[in-house]
Amino acid sequence: MQKLTASLIIKNASQLVTMHDPKKIGPKTGREMNDLNIFKNGAVAVNGGRIVAVGETKDVMKKVELAKRVRLVDAGGKVVTPGLIDPHTHPVFAGQRSAEFEMRIAGKSYMEIAKAGGGINSTVESVRKANRKTLKENGRKILDRMLSFGTTTVEAKSGYGLTTKDEIKQLQAIKELNEEHKIDLVPTFLGAHEIPPEYKKNPDEYVSLICAEMIPKVVAKNLAVFCDVFCEKGVFTPRQTRIILQTAQAFGLKLKLHADEFHNTGGAELAAEFGAVSADHLISVGDEGIHLMHKEGVIPVLLPGTTFFLGLNMDAPARKMIEKGLPVALATDLNPGSSMTESMQMIMTLACLKYKMTPAEVLTASTINAAFAVSGGDKIGSLAPGKQADLVIWDAEDYREIPYHFGGNLVESVYKKGQKVR
Repeated sequence: MQKLTASLIIKNASQLVTMHDPKKIGPKTGREMNDLNIFKNGAVAVNGGRIVAVGETKDVMKKVELAKRVRLVDAGGKVVTPGLIDPHTHPVFAGQRSAEFEMRIAGKSYMEIAKAGGGINSTVESVRKANRKTLKENGRKILDRMLSFGTTTVEAKSGYGLTTKDEIKQLQAIKELNEEHKIDLVPTFLGAHEIPPEYKKNPDEYVSLICAEMIPKVVAKNLAVFCDVFCEKGVFTPRQTRIILQTAQAFGLKLKLHADEFHNTGGAELAAEFGAVSADHLISVGDEGIHLMHKEGVIPVLLPGTTFFLGLNMDAPARKMIEKGLPVALATDLNPGSSMTESMQMIMTLACLKYKMTPAEVLTASTINAAFAVSGGDKIGSLAPGKQADLVIWDAEDYREIPYHFGGNLVESVYKKGQKVR
């Protein structure tokens, strides 16, 4: 048997958490979310940015032939996992909204702040004034922080321009950051994030602009993989959402949906009807929405940081979804108004405490399930031969320490495509 060449070997890990199940194609569901496929004293061998072997260190060393300039990394006493994946973020914007944080502390609601000139439209005003260079500089700082916390892939939304020119400006900044930064960005067009002030009296006219002009231009410039819509009371109605989703689908974009965040508007049902890759938020989702998402294979992306940061005593029914067999994923919802955090580690802790998810479930939700939520499960999210060598070495002996140790950073080093990037 011919040996495989390895240019990087990370060995002697106290736990090599692979997430890989050779019998399973697709995200993990139900009890599978607790099966992390761990090797004690594990090793991962890499060549050309791809994983060539995983297993116990002694077995991996027998399988591979060392390249002339091989790098041997001793991970003794450390945990090694796939790179974290953040499948719902808004990382490219201008300005900041710390004043709103103070207003919420004083008792103002999200909607009250929006009516007072805050909220999404506050950031829209800043983004419209900013040039692409400024957006990129701000986005790069955020991505640097994400990388430092162990995140190697993010889904990145527009949605703070709300004109054709400014939405394209945001998406172009995202595209350039994807080309320049170590983190991989999966771009999402979110022109339907809010009704801009100039269209408040006639929101259907804005829907027409999205469908007739924005989506065709975004697709023509190849600036997005997904289209997302904020289907919510006071934002986009189910009827308007349906029109936008139909248009996006006709133009070949994959679909996501901000669904049932504050009210049950039937967003989950719409996501199921259109075969969306994911439905996100889902704080107010009903039993029918859960049933239909399960039936149609929609991945629920839950965002515990948002309700935590907004001070809301309401949470998505994560345990019910897991028990119904839905492949729950987690994300930061990084944005300047309702979840200003770059740390998936913090999100994992919150999911344990607020959703009663186990440490194993939150790690699954932040790796392999999150990978499928950005249509990347065949390339990232687990440590298996042939997959991209995105991984994290943690200053911990047991994976449960990652959510247990909250508010800090247990990352020792991060590898992207087999290269050490932190």
